[in-house]
Amino acid sequence: MKDLTTENITENVHAINSQCTNPRTRYIFERLVSHLHDFARETRLSTDEWMTGLDFLTDVGQISTDLRREMILLSDTLGLSALVDSIDHPRTGKSTEGTVLGPFHTHDAREVENGYSIHKDPEGTPLLVLCTVRDTAGNPLQGVQVDVWEGDSHGNYDVQYPDRDGPDGRGILFSEHDGSFWFKAVKPVSYPIPMDGPVYSMLQMLGRHPNRPGHVHFLLRKDSFDPLITALYPRGDPYEASDPVFGVKDSLIVDLSEVTDAQLAKRYGVVEGTALLTYDFVLVSVTETLKLRKEKAEEAIKKMGRSMEDFQGLPILDVD
Repeated sequence: MKDLTTENITENVHAINSQCTNPRTRYIFERLVSHLHDFARETRLSTDEWMTGLDFLTDVGQISTDLRREMILLSDTLGLSALVDSIDHPRTGKSTEGTVLGPFHTHDAREVENGYSIHKDPEGTPLLVLCTVRDTAGNPLQGVQVDVWEGDSHGNYDVQYPDRDGPDGRGILFSEHDGSFWFKAVKPVSYPIPMDGPVYSMLQMLGRHPNRPGHVHFLLRKDSFDPLITALYPRGDPYEASDPVFGVKDSLIVDLSEVTDAQLAKRYGVVEGTALLTYDFVLVSVTETLKLRKEKAEEAIKKMGRSMEDFQGLPILDVD
């Protein structure tokens, strides 16, 4: 720890951190420090720039609350959230792709029956969401917990209103014996990310717009299946190809139709002409996910020219 220089400080930090007894944590910090130090050296980071970054992160933390997750928003707008989701939840060709959780998910949504109207918004265009959920073999899955949430017709989530007295635009449903679930919502509209915080200031500095394409969020959970965090995006939104949080994927873009059948309208308690969103979700098993995750981890480590051991399904460096 003597005579530290720009060239040897990284190995000294690794030496001190090597006292950590958890191999996965030790590996994560070894790679984190390596990339942070390389970043500083490659950019010749100045003291003023370093302090600007620290002040920015401080502001992100200070504006965050249980209902305002600015740190998640920062991760989203840097593409990190989408990357981590793809790494941690790899999908087979048959399974539904995931996307970002976003900063507006809460844990106070109520469990409701299928057919429930999740919104109190009288100005929204009514939307019937009619879906199924199956496994990769095509078998319907009963009892899947489906957490849904979306913004209102003004593009605001309930947590963005100062007079919020409970959840709105949210609900937790469960799939029926045939794998179906359905609820009433409003047609999603595009909206800007919060424009009163440091993340929006960052986007302005980078010359980026803040507008997300309209979408409905879904979080599906069932024992023995990998959780699925995803969203559906009605086709044709002007921000479809420039989502500031990198959440849009081709497989998640959907075409809305209308309820044109009188019997269908009666069955689901809507009027003819109501906008209709249909989608068939496919969940992948935990076993399949762990196998695929390990395969992709091994590929990534080999590209680095390193070997690996397995620790709780995740890579660590071999001690050799």
